[in-house]
Amino acid sequence: MNATTQSLSTTSPTSSERQWAAGAHLAALLLALCTSWIAGAAGMLGAGMVYLVKRDDSAFAAEHAREAFNFNLSMFIYACIAVAVAVALVGATVLTLGLGIILTAPAGLLLLLAVAAIAVLWLACSIIATVKAWNGEHYRYPLTLRLLR
Repeated sequence: MNATTQSLSTTSPTSSERQWAAGAHLAALLLALCTSWIAGAAGMLGAGMVYLVKRDDSAFAAEHAREAFNFNLSMFIYACIAVAVAVALVGATVLTLGLGIILTAPAGLLLLLAVAAIAVLWLACSIIATVKAWNGEHYRYPLTLRLLR
């Protein structure tokens, strides 16, 4: 446990800090929903703005904003990978003059199931994180690439 984590765990966040922390998750969620799940860049923008505003004032709010940013960035990267796989599957079908559909159709269905699972995970985790922040608790998103530290 480092000094930052110790100071975060020993002090209770103020009401304002909890609101900013919850706002980071909520802004990321609402902006991403308004622009579609695939365009998760808007979610990064919402969380990133809160991070830039509160990073020097509140360690609690900055931690939550950083988590929301990293999670939305991760979801955006996963969406880009899914699009690339979909393009490859369509390309394989076209290059084989349609005969490749025997292999690409089941792979495409698996890809759709994976995208749906990621979308549900994204929505559920964003709501859970907002509630945890509002309650003054720490939260770590699953499957997150923590690029912003």
